[in-house]
Parts: sequence; C-alpha cells; structure tokens
Amino acid sequence: MIYLTVLWKGWASPEMPEYKTDREVEIMREAGKIVAEVHELMRKHIAPGVTTQELDRIAEDHIRSRGAEPTFKGYRVGGRSYPATICASIDEVVVHGIPSDRKLVEGQIISIDVGTFKNGYCGDGAKTYAVGEIDDEKKRLMEITLKALKAGIDKARVGNYLGDISAAVQQTVEENGFSVVRDMVGHGIGRKMHEDPQVHNFGSPGTGLKLKKGLVLAIEPMVNAGGYRIDFKPDGWTTVTSDGRPSAHFEHSVAITGNGPDILTLV
Repeated sequence: MIYLTVLWKGWASPEMPEYKTDREVEIMREAGKIVAEVHELMRKHIAPGVTTQELDRIAEDHIRSRGAEPTFKGYRVGGRSYPATICASIDEVVVHGIPSDRKLVEGQIISIDVGTFKNGYCGDGAKTYAVGEIDDEKKRLMEITLKALKAGIDKARVGNYLGDISAAVQQTVEENGFSVVRDMVGHGIGRKMHEDPQVHNFGSPGTGLKLKKGLVLAIEPMVNAGGYRIDFKPDGWTTVTSDGRPSAHFEHSVAITGNGPDILTLV
C-alpha cells in the first residue's frame, strides 16, 4: 500500500530509518513470500466476470491460512479505516481501489496491492494484471512500469542514494512516453508497513539518503498512460488519474544487502 507524500505522513522523521539485521530480513522474507503466494492466486483467478470482492476473499483466506494477518484491513488514516485485504484498482484507478461486487470486464487492467504481517514484520507487494485480452497501450504501460520497478531495484545498493532509485524509475518511464505519479510514494517497511524513508518515483541521482545494509524499502512505481496528476474520490481512499487514462502499479519489498538488492516478495 502506497502513501500520499504530503498528507499521509504517518511515520517517524525522514532522518530515522530503521536498519534490519540479517535475521530480521529473513523473518520479513516469510511475510513477503505470502504476498507472492497471494499474487500467484490473483494471477490464476483474475478473469472476466470475477468480482473484486471474490479476489479479496481469496486473498484474505490464504493469508490467514498461512498464520499471517492482512495489514491493509483496518489500516487507519485520518479517522478512516480501510475495509478490505487487498487494493483492487481497475484501469484509471491508480491505487487504493476498494473491492466490491463489481465484475471484471475483458480488456481492463487491474492492479492488486496486498500486505501481510507475520511474526512481527510486514510484507508488501503489488502487480498489475490483464483481464483477458487488452489493447497495445495497456500492454506497453504494464511492461514499462515493470521495467521501471526493475531499474529502481537495481539501484538499491549499498553506497548509492535514494535519489538513484527515484531517478532510475523516472527515466525509464518518461523516456517511454508515460508519466510517474508524483503525489504518492513508496516507503521503508519492517515492523510497521510504513516506515522511513519515503521513496519517490522521480528525483535526481546522488541525492537523498545514502543507502546502507539493512534498509528495507517498498519500491513501487505508479505509472500513468497520460499525465501524472491524480484525483481522490469521496470515499477517501480511491485515487484516479485526472485525465481518466489507465494507470499501472508494480511493487516489491527489497532489502539492501552487501551482495546487492534482495527481493523479499518472491515465492
């Protein structure tokens, strides 16, 4: 689950990231693996006619069957409590789409964001899926968003800077004619779902926090086919592109190690 960079500052100051021990990273991998398992289930079940509520139920059942808890359900921001296990964001919905009885339709794309909590630590990951056959623009949007995530992860190395991750994401997206959402950010992750630092998807190389071993980041490009501006729906959660064009979202939880980036949200 991403964070609104201006209004949703629910964690400690940017100067206080928490660095994890090797043992803590391994515990986080357990939560991350469950996130990956949920995404495997989503891949199998996403199809025309399926409701996002059904997907939510499948995700929650699996998380609890693995002895974990869904971190999104009941998550509170500004007096609002998120009501579901997953965020299910269709087409122009950028993030935080609330599951409902709405049925998926051929040609849509849907971003699924899911968080887990097990043994005191969190995992967080998102993927965008095609519903049946989709048009070329949506295919390319998904491809470039995933490519941007990989570019950002590649910069998550000891001695680099947070801005190196941000710049790699932005460059990959913009050189391919799309735009990065600027009002939402990735984040540190650990005992809490949202920790310092904030991870922007735009920026300059060599700026920001210097990356050290033990920092764990949720890196998550949110990429729009059109302009970068977004709007917020009255429910207080659902975020949409201002121009109504589609958006894609991919995310991994990544530990910075002496041997390079270590993706924790894999099966």
